[in-house]
Amino acid sequence: MTGARVFGRAFAEAYRQASASQKYAAAAARDPNSRTTLQAAGLKLDEACKILNVSPPKGGQIDMENMMGRFKKLFDLNDPGKGGSFYLQSKILRARERIELEVRSAKDTATREQELKEGWKPKVYKDR
Repeated sequence: MTGARVFGRAFAEAYRQASASQKYAAAAARDPNSRTTLQAAGLKLDEACKILNVSPPKGGQIDMENMMGRFKKLFDLNDPGKGGSFYLQSKILRARERIELEVRSAKDTATREQELKEGWKPKVYKDR
């Protein structure tokens, strides 16, 4: 009898959590900015830029050398083997991933717009 009660409570709690995560995912699907945010562990672009102390990408462009330099320095300083924090190191990694995601999506959008502007130009090969 006690086992059935424990099992029932655990099942009810699992159902509540699954329902809540489903509602969260549905809300995220409606918001176009949240999909990219969820891919980078919940970091927003401005948070990622603050973590790495770089300016936000303007028009999808950022100084990648500066960003990678800041990333490597902060990542190495927070190495758990040297007494650093694994949590901070993972936040630094997610910040870099978030910025790279933003730059990559901006480049993809620019490429699509360029193709639309130029129109479709198939390559035609002539037989000789």
